[in-house]
Amino acid sequence: MSDQAQSTNFKEAFSLFDKRGTGRVQIDSLGDLLRACGQNPTLAEIKDLEHSVGGDFDFDAFTRVLNRPGGFRDPGEPEEYCRGFQVFDKDLTGFIGVGQFRYILTNLGEKMSDDEVDELLKAVDTSSGELNYVDLVKMILQN
Repeated sequence: MSDQAQSTNFKEAFSLFDKRGTGRVQIDSLGDLLRACGQNPTLAEIKDLEHSVGGDFDFDAFTRVLNRPGGFRDPGEPEEYCRGFQVFDKDLTGFIGVGQFRYILTNLGEKMSDDEVDELLKAVDTSSGELNYVDLVKMILQN
């Protein structure tokens, strides 16, 4: 993707998060906006960035965050995430229970809220009480 096309995408994402139409985005939306632009910040990075930005921010300030020295960590390869889930998949079937999946995401590592997990689970078939974590990881990393 060209730099101009990428800049256009960033501006479009920024305007979607500019709920009040003031040319500014609320600071508590910074992490979501970064993710919408394809970045992968940790919760600690978001907290540090929110502190350094200080409050609601305009597109220029957002551009400085996007282009910060060192950037953001690479999302990684699907196999890396799958290895983490395999610890809970004793038979290595590629499936784990929905309850176990929820526990992992809300209690280990970069903890997610129940609402965030609910949103994630909407994208997969959980009717059997299990989910295919291999397909889920691939889908998330493609988006």
